[in-house]
Amino acid sequence: MPSLIYIHGFLSSPSSAKAEITRQWLLKNNSDIEFYCPQLPPYPNETQQILDALVERLSSQSVYLMGSSLGGFWATWLAEKYNLPAVLINPAVSPQKFMPKYLDIDLKSYHTDDSYRLQQHHIDEIIAADVSVTRYKNYWLLVQMGDETLDYRDAVKKYAHCKQTIEAGGDHSFQGFENHLENIVGWFEKNDPLLTSPLPGGGT
Repeated sequence: MPSLIYIHGFLSSPSSAKAEITRQWLLKNNSDIEFYCPQLPPYPNETQQILDALVERLSSQSVYLMGSSLGGFWATWLAEKYNLPAVLINPAVSPQKFMPKYLDIDLKSYHTDDSYRLQQHHIDEIIAADVSVTRYKNYWLLVQMGDETLDYRDAVKKYAHCKQTIEAGGDHSFQGFENHLENIVGWFEKNDPLLTSPLPGGGT
């Protein structure tokens, strides 16, 4: 059974709107795809460990990635490491640029009671995880020009050689996201790496 890993954004959670929309859509339209959305802290090394463990556990089957905002950054890291298809929704590019403003202040999750505190070494960890895009066919970038949080042009530049959907207007939440899900699932199935090669167990 294929699995879809939805990777939420900074200080978000599995209760985020797009994660829930995706889960409900799959239940209604494609229940053959197993849905996962792990709760991720803003701490890079911990997030890497959680995502690594999940992908490794699912490595005998097809794995699809979907990442929003900072989740798009992590989806890219996984797509490069494991050769997996990834859909990126208004992804964060080089988040080390905006993380300094969150240092040494109390941070709270948008959907839970969890609280966090970032320090300089967390920025060093995110820099170490900032990979170059080399597996161009693995990505579908979806951005809206009205994103008030991130400059969509940064993502367009980073994923220049990849499939892109650029929409006028919209916002960081990506308005109308649900309208793309049918095509997204079809794209995943067409770009399933297990159709051509086995998933490398922890490969690079």
